[in-house]
Amino acid sequence: MEQMVQGILVVNTETIPGMMITETLGVVSGSTVRAKNIGRDITQGLRNIMGGELVKYTELLEESRQEAIGRMVADAMSRGATAIVNVRFATSAVTAGAAELFAYGTAVKTE
Repeated sequence: MEQMVQGILVVNTETIPGMMITETLGVVSGSTVRAKNIGRDITQGLRNIMGGELVKYTELLEESRQEAIGRMVADAMSRGATAIVNVRFATSAVTAGAAELFAYGTAVKTE
């Protein structure tokens, strides 16, 4: 994974080819908690019975991932970072019907 978000390079590797890490600024993170939607659950429940991709849940996960990344990038920007390396994702159930998507990595300055 490599993407540019608000001028910050976000990668899931420990280094960035062609760049040198000049300063490590610490762990940065961002998260979002999303609850299920009853209407979406009904339609996706039928899809689950018939088989195939649960498209609405895939879309919800992608929205959650982008929101968590955006919050992680804001944390990195507040520290003066130019990149985030070693980005990882974690999920956890918060309550019945709600889950957290957590993004974290190491904020760095590069040349």
